[in-house]
Amino acid sequence: MHLILLLGALLAAYLIGSIPTALWVGRRFFGLDIREHGSGNAGATNTFRVLGKRPGSVVMAIDVLKGWVATSLAGLLVTQGALAPENLLYAQLGCGALAVVGHIYPIWAGFRGGKGVATVLGMMLAIAPATVGVCILVFITVLLVSRYVSLSSMTAGVAFALLQLLPAFRPQHPLLLWFGFVLAALLIYTHRANIGRLRAGTESRVPMPWDKK
Repeated sequence: MHLILLLGALLAAYLIGSIPTALWVGRRFFGLDIREHGSGNAGATNTFRVLGKRPGSVVMAIDVLKGWVATSLAGLLVTQGALAPENLLYAQLGCGALAVVGHIYPIWAGFRGGKGVATVLGMMLAIAPATVGVCILVFITVLLVSRYVSLSSMTAGVAFALLQLLPAFRPQHPLLLWFGFVLAALLIYTHRANIGRLRAGTESRVPMPWDKK
């Protein structure tokens, strides 16, 4: 019974992550497939770029929530007695990772999704909120200076891994430390096309409200 509940939580995490928020918002309110515009990704960044601030904010909020909810399913297993408390982190990482995989390869959208940054954010908010809080500040700082969302995302991911080496942010379980570096590597890998555009000087910048028209 406990194994069935665990497998059910993992499946539910993937299905939650698979919710193609950007695709549905684009089709429902704008009559377009977001994957055919901008960068071609079904994520919050491309929604901001193609559809604007309000749709982009909605997509980002829901995609973050997807990661948080999916990861939090592990806590329900503990409260229901289906999982020992000492195994909570393993289940959190498993559920969260499957939610991210679902976002990148959504079953509801032909396995063509986004890059998973917002869903990763929600996942890690459920596991290490203090560390993620600092990473959000890093993201905002780099974005304000560079205007590149891709560079900001990669920098924040690397910052998460490095912060955990400091005593104030060191996780109790070493698995989370290693996972942080895997996460940073995954973010860099999924942004490899952006890295090419950054090097070529063709990456799109995010306009700021105070920019001159």
